[in-house]
Amino acid sequence: MNFTGFNINFLSKLLAIPLLSGWGYSEQRARCLSLKSTLVLENTTILDVSYVSGGSKLKPHGDCVPKVRKYNTPTVATAPLCRVQFSTNTSDTSSIRAEAWLPDEWYGRVLGIGNGGLGGCISYRDLDYGSALHFATIASNNGHDGDTGRPFLGNPEVLNDFAFRSIHVEAVIGKQIVEAYYEQPHDKAYYLGCSTGGRQGTQAALNHPADWDGIIAGAPATDFNRLLHWSGTLARHLGAPDSSSPSYISPASWKLVAEEILNQCDGIDGVRDGIITEPDACHFRPEALLCSGTNSEKCLSIPQVEALRKIYSPLYENGELIYPRFDPGSEGIRGDLLNGKFPYYTEEWLKYVVLNVTEFDFSQYGPEHGRLSQELDVGGISTFNGDFSAFRDRGGKFLTFHGRVDGLIASGNSKRLYDLISRTLMMPSLDDFYRLFLVPGMEHCARGPGAWAFGQHGGTQGAHNESSHNLLLALVDWVEGGVAPDTITGTAVDGSTRVHCRYPMRSVWDGSAYRCEA
Repeated sequence: MNFTGFNINFLSKLLAIPLLSGWGYSEQRARCLSLKSTLVLENTTILDVSYVSGGSKLKPHGDCVPKVRKYNTPTVATAPLCRVQFSTNTSDTSSIRAEAWLPDEWYGRVLGIGNGGLGGCISYRDLDYGSALHFATIASNNGHDGDTGRPFLGNPEVLNDFAFRSIHVEAVIGKQIVEAYYEQPHDKAYYLGCSTGGRQGTQAALNHPADWDGIIAGAPATDFNRLLHWSGTLARHLGAPDSSSPSYISPASWKLVAEEILNQCDGIDGVRDGIITEPDACHFRPEALLCSGTNSEKCLSIPQVEALRKIYSPLYENGELIYPRFDPGSEGIRGDLLNGKFPYYTEEWLKYVVLNVTEFDFSQYGPEHGRLSQELDVGGISTFNGDFSAFRDRGGKFLTFHGRVDGLIASGNSKRLYDLISRTLMMPSLDDFYRLFLVPGMEHCARGPGAWAFGQHGGTQGAHNESSHNLLLALVDWVEGGVAPDTITGTAVDGSTRVHCRYPMRSVWDGSAYRCEA
């Protein structure tokens, strides 16, 4: 493991922690397997315990729907470890299923893992990532199996697990398992999540500020009810669920839109590289695509242009800002929002949570449904509160990031949350405990044409292991070494790198490279 860039005092402390690698294989295996009979935890059943050699293939738990079947494929444990599978009852009618991966070589840290979408898939990719970096790593199914809202129907306690409880259980039970196995308490606790996982991390800082010393909350799905309403409204602008609507835009026409947006806005930052550094500076004129003759294959109709004007404008209702606009440049990643279908997550949430029904005609979706969702705010799911004072005052550190071509959650919402916290705490700058990195050319949590890989989850760890290039290691350096990340360097698929700036710093092209300035 390369710890280049870590604070010297911090590194000395790290190396002083006793490691289990001094034990022999037989002793490690026996100690691990003994947990099956010796672990006694409140409301918790130990389902299975196994000792796993490094590089082993493992069978995952759970049954994710086909939409995310990639999560339910065999996974690999890179490091030798003790795998503990357990279930914790969270009420008389709900429970979470979770796993703790306890590496032989442990540096005293716990890492909690978040979820995605509507919950119920254990992230084995991130379990492996954390344990390979010597964290005792815990992840859960968020209270139900599958990326679906169906288990919420008539089950308020299952909803509570999803809304606020599962990550807290990870922290409480996970730390107890760690202490029992290593025979000493953890030193520091960290959290890693994106999208729904980003919202969970934000919720943890607000409601359970003592659970985690450092939190990474990427592309957080905060202001959750309004996010889903905005998603549904964008789809309705395009006529969804009726693809025969005059405002529907086909994939071929979306390609025209993407090309025209780059034509109008790519050069704003001083270089044409296929990436719009600051989408908020792009004032896209969809009228440039309006048909003027008989050839309609290379242009758009008036209803289509009107739909684009709405999509690239903030959503207001009755004079109130509901949600920021869709970022120009994100249309190439259409996902659920711009494909002519009604968005899956909005559909599931409306039916099974807001309306408590199994069928609904989504051609009738409108502002009243968004208002009802916001009024109900089940389990405090909204997660849009600026009072981070308890987390800040106990010394917690919060890192968040958001791709500027995120086609599922507008990156402007992360700016909006930052500014809300700033106003609430009356702090012009949150740099002491909260840093937001906006990442040009990055899609939702990962991928894209930009330099998006900086260790934010499993699958990106191969880029670099220095804290300057790895957000998780940068968080450890900040919490334990007192060195806050001024920038984070991302790596693109082609190996090129780019420095990303903390908000509200701006990324500016100086003629040869990007730099950050106020």
